[in-house]
Amino acid sequence: MNESQTIFGEPKERTKGKVKPFMSEWIQDFIQNSPFLVMSTSDGAGNCDASPKGGQPGFVKVLNETQLVLPDVAGNKLFQSYENTESNPHIGLIFMIPGMNVTARVNGRLRVLRKGETDFDRLTLQVFNPDENAQLLQAMLIDVDEAYSHCPRAFAFSKLWDCETIQKNLDTPPIQLK
Repeated sequence: MNESQTIFGEPKERTKGKVKPFMSEWIQDFIQNSPFLVMSTSDGAGNCDASPKGGQPGFVKVLNETQLVLPDVAGNKLFQSYENTESNPHIGLIFMIPGMNVTARVNGRLRVLRKGETDFDRLTLQVFNPDENAQLLQAMLIDVDEAYSHCPRAFAFSKLWDCETIQKNLDTPPIQLK
């Protein structure tokens, strides 16, 4: 039990039971229909990075109940997450589907795949509106340690998918883009 659980209580058995050492069929279906995820890594010293990743639904490949392939599409070439994984192979992923108030969470370990490796060479670019720089550079083969669905409270609290909020922000952006 961690300190917060000591202070505030342990999760319900039903909640603890959702965390599995594999991806259930529901988690696999969710991932195959998700066009967006947030990937979190940290280096050996614990310095963290979170990076958004997106593409057409199914751009992340479910190989089986314990493995995923996450392709890397050319971007800013900072590669902070890849740098982190050189000293710490652990990764956390949160998959989202627009309009759905649940997420699928996957935590695991990875190794980098590059051109010439079978699992990489089978990948195809799956993005909406590719530009002239869009190409597959490398990928991550992820071995799943745990996977589970996550409750909708954060979405309800934030109104992330609320159509009125979205339209208001489109009409009058709360910040200016740089």
